[in-house]
This record gives sequence, C-alpha cells and structure tokens, in this order.
Amino acid sequence: MNKQQLITELQTNGLRLVEESGVTGRKGGAGPSDHKAVTVDGTTVMVPIYTGTASRSPYTVTLDSIAEQATLHCNEEAVAPIAFPQQPKFYGLMTADGIPYWKIALLHSHDVLATTVLQTCMRYSDAATSCQFCAIGQSLEAGRTIARKTPAQLAEVAEAAVRLDGVKHMVMTSGTPNTSDRGAAYLTECAKAIKQRVALPIQAQCEPPDDFIWFERLKAAGVDSLGMHLEAVDPHVRARIMPGKATVPVEYYYEAFAAAVKIFGWGQVSTYLLAGLGDDLPTLLAACDRLIAIGVYPFVVPFVPISGTPLANHTPPTSEFMLPLYHQVSAMLNRAGMFSQDINAGCAKCGACSALSTFES
Repeated sequence: MNKQQLITELQTNGLRLVEESGVTGRKGGAGPSDHKAVTVDGTTVMVPIYTGTASRSPYTVTLDSIAEQATLHCNEEAVAPIAFPQQPKFYGLMTADGIPYWKIALLHSHDVLATTVLQTCMRYSDAATSCQFCAIGQSLEAGRTIARKTPAQLAEVAEAAVRLDGVKHMVMTSGTPNTSDRGAAYLTECAKAIKQRVALPIQAQCEPPDDFIWFERLKAAGVDSLGMHLEAVDPHVRARIMPGKATVPVEYYYEAFAAAVKIFGWGQVSTYLLAGLGDDLPTLLAACDRLIAIGVYPFVVPFVPISGTPLANHTPPTSEFMLPLYHQVSAMLNRAGMFSQDINAGCAKCGACSALSTFES
C-alpha cells in the first residue's frame, strides 16, 4: 500500500486507539474535530479517532515507550511507522487576564495556527437552519474555548506560536454572525492586529458577504488567501444537510468566487467540498472543473461524522470512492498548474484533512 492509499484509508476509516496507547486528540469544535495529527512517511495528516467509524477501524497504533516509536497496524499486522507531533510550547502560556493560549488558537497539523474568531453562529442553535455536521458550539459548551477572541489576543498568540513553535501560516474561521458582511468585518479587524504584531500569512474563512468590497478590505488588512466553503454542491443535498446555508444559492458563491479571485489572485481562493454528504462523483468532478477554471482551489475532503451532531452516525465515504475522486481532481489541478503548495495560507495549503495534495504532481 503506497502513502496515498494509506492516508486515504486512515482518513476514511479512522484510527482506533487501544486504551494502553496513551494517545489523545481533539474533541468537538470547528475544523478537524475528533481528530489527531499523525505523521505518515513525512506527511502530517489529521485522522479521525473519536468517531463511531474510528471505534470500528481496522487501524490501530502501538507505542514503544523505550524506542519512542509508534507503529501503525491494520488488523493487528504492522503496516508502517508513524509519529505524533508534540504539543506546542505556546500551549503553556496564558494571557494577562488568565486565558490559556490554547483556548484562543490551536495547532493544526504540525505548523498551522487555527482559530475560530467567533465561536457562535446565527444558524447553529436552530435545527431548521443549522448545518447538520457542525460542532462549533461543543468546545464552547465544554469550556475548551471562548466565544469571542479579541484581535489583541489573537495577535499575542500568533506571535508566540511563530516565535516558540515555528508556525508557518494561520487559518481564521468564524461562525456566521447575523450581519450582512457575514463575519468579514471582524476578520478584517483581527487580521490587521495580527499583521501589526507578526509577519504571518493568513487565510480568512467566511460565507460570501453581501458586498464584495469586503474582499478588498480583507486583503488590505493583511489577509493573504480566502476560503468560502460550499461543502456540498447539489441543491437537494445542501437543503437537507445545511438548510440555513442552502438559502445562499450556489450561483451566488460562484459570483463571490470570481470577485474574490480578482482581489486575492488565481489559486489564492479555495472552497471545501465534503465528499460523502450526498454529492455523487460526477457532481463533485463537475464542480471541481468549474472552480478550477475560475481560479478557485477545490479542497476535496472526506466527510468525518462528529460525535454529538445530527450526522454523528452518518457513514463516511469509502476509500473506494475517494481514490478515484482524488486521482481525477488532481489531474485537473495538474493540467491547470494549480497546486496547494502555491497557496499563501490556509486549509488547502496545509492539506492535512485530505490526501488530495499527495496526488498533485
């Protein structure tokens, strides 16, 4: 099994942790929740460990404390040596008012700082509007984060993460506030404060704002790349899985993408496509082709059901579904000369939640 196949297998099946392994990960919240960063043959990826699927996974890990080495097993047969990134040094610090840095921003993969600047969303508390896969409120309810990270707090933590842990870029996402800018205004404030403190490439993520002038304002504030996430493409899938977001037409996203590419540049705008929510292979491939044609990187990611959400028991996509998808999307990217490594900052540059970047030439 090559590295591409192994990463795909791990991300679709998850990693089952036996009690004596001593390995822990991250539960709840936004982004790669219920995951653990795992390094396979020099590539760090996020692998589900707290999901129902992971609890039944054929993949397990054993730790040799003497040799300080971890070994991945499939059905009890050794597959490959793996490693787990160490806890970052900035986690041990706290702000002057006593808030631990890790409640403000987290390390994703091994060199990416990530934060949800507003840990609340206008859609989250109502089942009629909430995204069925979202767990943005879980970490807040559990006291593992704070509702609103101030620009000053984010700048302080970003500086420490760069200085102490060599962080290379930063992702700022947000729950969607009930404002017409859809969070872009607050992301602008945060980016400005961070860039005044430390030279760190930043990706901002939000829904398309009502006025595309916000793209210029985000760019002027220091945002280097932009993420606006479709998640699903088929209107029926969107209406079922994300009824609130589905009220924003897919065509409006494409208008926003085109406008954003003019500001941030070709290949510097990206979107998540969550494979396994209901879109079939032709639908996903057609969307990727259209996105690449207008200069948007389609970050194709296998959907991971998160505990405590309405889709907690949803079956994730199989590796048999993901591998042809990766092969065909990467072929489109290669023909276009669009590569994740050329993105200034963000999830697609990190690539840890997907195996897609390993298929790029």
